This record gives sequence, C-alpha cells and structure tokens, in this order.
Amino acid sequence: MAQMSEVKVPDIGDFTDVPVIEVLVAVGATVAVDDPLIVLESDKATMEVPSPAAGVVEKVAVTAGDTVTMGDLILILNANGAAAQPSAPAAEPASVPAAEAPPVEAPPTAPVPAATPATPASPTSGTVYAGPAVRRLARERGIDLRDVTGTGPKGRITTQDVAAFMPGAATPSASTAAGLPAWPSVDHAAFGEIEVVELTRIQRIAGPALARNWVTIPHVTQFDEADITDLEAFRKEVNEAHAKDGVKLTMVSLLLKACAAALREFPNVNASLEGEQLVRKRYFHLGFAADTPQGLLVPVIRDVDKKGLLEIARELTELSGAARDGKLSREQMSGGTFTISSLGGIGGTAFTPIINAPELAILGVSRSVMKPVWNGTEFTPRLMLPLSLSYDHRVIDGAAAARFTTYLAELLRSPLQMLL
Repeated sequence: MAQMSEVKVPDIGDFTDVPVIEVLVAVGATVAVDDPLIVLESDKATMEVPSPAAGVVEKVAVTAGDTVTMGDLILILNANGAAAQPSAPAAEPASVPAAEAPPVEAPPTAPVPAATPATPASPTSGTVYAGPAVRRLARERGIDLRDVTGTGPKGRITTQDVAAFMPGAATPSASTAAGLPAWPSVDHAAFGEIEVVELTRIQRIAGPALARNWVTIPHVTQFDEADITDLEAFRKEVNEAHAKDGVKLTMVSLLLKACAAALREFPNVNASLEGEQLVRKRYFHLGFAADTPQGLLVPVIRDVDKKGLLEIARELTELSGAARDGKLSREQMSGGTFTISSLGGIGGTAFTPIINAPELAILGVSRSVMKPVWNGTEFTPRLMLPLSLSYDHRVIDGAAAARFTTYLAELLRSPLQMLL
C-alpha cells in the first residue's frame, strides 16, 4: 500500500502569510530528503523549505504567488514511490534547517575530489538547483536560471555562474542595459600564488543589499565636526558616578540620544520613500553598526527618545554582545528608522557610509581629535568629533542635510540640550 504523507510548512519564525515565490517540484517528481520543495520570501529573508522524506509527489497544494503560514499544506508525498531512489542531483544539505536559513547557499561540507569533478547541469535540463541568494540575484537581473549552466557540486548554480552568464544573457542585465562593461574574468592564479576564501554568511547576505542601495539611492555625504569637549567630560562623570552599577556610558549611547532629538526636529530624515509618498515615522528606532567576527550587523534600539542614557547604554551593551555571539533575533534587527556607524574606536577622519534602505540617511562617526579652535580671542584646545551624514538626495537636499548636522553638532556641544 502507498504510504501517503502530508508535507506542511515548518516553523519559519514569527512570520505569517509569507509569499511563495517558487514551486520547485511538480506532480510525479521524485524527491530525496532535504531536497528543496518551495522557496519563500519574507521581508527579511529568502528561504527554501526542504522535503522531510523521500518519495514521489502525488499532489502539490501551493502555487507561486500563494501565501503560507506554519502548518499549511505544501504537498502530499508517496513515501513508497522512490524509497530507494534519491532524486538526482540532490541539493546539498544546509548547515542549518532550510526553514531558518539565511538567503545564502550553504557551501559544500567537503571539496569535490579531483577524480570525480562536478558535472555542470545542462542549461536545458529544466531542473534547477540553486540557493535562495542565487535565485534572488537571477530574478533581480532578469535571468532565467534554466539557461544557466551550474558549475557547483552536483550541478548546483552559484552566484559566480549567474555573473558569468550575464555578458551573453538573452535578457540584458541592469548593468549591460546601462551600457556598463561586463565584470572582468581574470585567471588570478596565472600571476602568482592565490588563496580562495569563502565569504562569510553575513557578507553573502549583506553584499547584494549594499550593492542595491548604492546603485539605486543617489547618495550625497555631508561632512561636519562637533565639539564634544564638554560631552566627553560629562560622559566620564556619569561613568564614575555609576561605576558600581555595571553599566558604561559610551559615546555611541550619547550619539543615539542626540540623533533621536535631531530626528524629531527634522522629520524628513526619520522617514522612508515609498513610490511618490514619504512615510514619516513618529517613532525613533535607531540602529547601530556592530563589528562582529563574521561582519557588520545592525541591531536596533527601539524608542530611543523615550529612554534614559543609562538604559540606552545597557541595551547597547546587551545587543552588541548578542551580535558578537550570533544570537540576534530578526526582531532585534528590524524596524530601524536611522543608523549610526561609528569607527571612532578604530581610526580615520571621515568616510561615506552606505544608507540602510528603506532608511533615508545614516550617520558615520570617526575618531575624535583634539584641535586648536578659535573662540574669538584665542585658540583653545577642543575635542572635535568628525561627522559624515550620507543621505538620499531624492528627499533630502544639501541645505537640509547641513541644517541637520549643524543642529546635531550643537546638541553634542551642549549635552544638557539633548535631555530637554
């Protein structure tokens, strides 16, 4: 007797009505354990849902464009149909459950032996094996993955395959349509010894988003300086007074508080551009760039305007630790309205940070330096903090950006003002 089993949407976090962007199997298809069945795309990640068992697909209950929630039926599987036959080629097993996987393809657990090189998939075979990141890249560039030859393990298509396909693609990519030259293909090993290192998971996730933001948002950066001599003295006094409380007030904590006050005065900076409408946020959820061994993450502190400095400092410490330990939740990285990226602990004089869409601006902060400043009668030593505000020029013009940084610098110069 046939053993029919229902395959349902697994735990995909606290998401409901997640769109199905691809159905990877059809009735009659043979699948193996962990073969991808459908691809879901929430507002935070693209994820493949794997098959929990091997068998033959008897019925598919979803189509592309449907929305699903945990527990919804995906398909019915006949477990007797292919008990001894895994589908070929099978998808590489992910290092984490695919329902929770980030939009990146997992690297193979071991290199393919030289004696048995991976056979590229035929571009006309009709069966596509690719990770969510590859599928998203192909969709963004108008490429049909069935036309791409996969050079990864067992014929799996990689991002490099998509990029290599671009110059000869039937459908022009955004870059070729704009008249830009194709990405150069170079045999680096021909010039000397090389080392190939896989990008980290965070780099694979962030890279496409950063490229999108840089290309689609007209960035302009306003540079300024803030006199933080008194603010630094205030910070040290607070830390001395609360040394036994286990909380340390950092310059980023003070910047978060000051930015919340400045954003209240300049609502167009605390907004998002949606088509021809500007969505002004009346809440102030501020992100900060956290340096981790895997790359930069941006945790978000909510309602900064409603919190005291010590509360902000405590939450900043907790979120930074969670980021370094890889324990940030989606909720802790979502909902931001403005971001601060501080390189003050490393060095530099100024930089141009990339806006974190759908936000409209990001503040870069470099290392503070003592400078002689003319006070009208003489030069006095003052601690100056370099500020770099990158902004979306479609909404924020140069005058508005200059007014924002001037107002922010004044708040930092007189710390009591940000507490009013």
